Amino acid sequence: MNELLGVAAAAAISWLNFVVIDTLMGLPEKPGVRGADYIGRDIEKRGGDLAGGFFQGNIVCSPDASAGTLLGAIGCYLMGVPEGGLLAALLVFIGNRLCADPGYAGTLGALSITVIIGLASLAGMGPGLFVVGMVIAITTIQGVSHSRSSRLLGAIARRMNRYTDLQ
Repeated sequence: MNELLGVAAAAAISWLNFVVIDTLMGLPEKPGVRGADYIGRDIEKRGGDLAGGFFQGNIVCSPDASAGTLLGAIGCYLMGVPEGGLLAALLVFIGNRLCADPGYAGTLGALSITVIIGLASLAGMGPGLFVVGMVIAITTIQGVSHSRSSRLLGAIARRMNRYTDLQ
């Protein structure tokens, strides 16, 4: 498979994986920790969406599906499928408990990307493509424009009925 196409496909798959999981697990609804509240409200002050800001703040402050997806891909790259992904899921689970995060989005992200990589490897897409793809996916959410990406995340949260009730 052409590497550029593989990375683009892996980035799209990884982006969908972590955004859907994190949205379903309620990241846009409320900040899981105090830092996520500060980040979300700061993004809103700069023209962003509050729910999308909470989503971004939760990603920064605890190991949610973005971290789980990245660590799962790295684990699969280093140790193979499924062993590396399962070990990554265990480590993310421990990280969630250390952060006092009550959710399981990170663990679910690591497990789901392990399954996705296992299936994609049948089509010639190795774990390395997903490591690079996930870095690109995270950059689109956290590194390009917080206000624009928060508005996109807020729109997704509305469609999935996970928008915040907080003011």
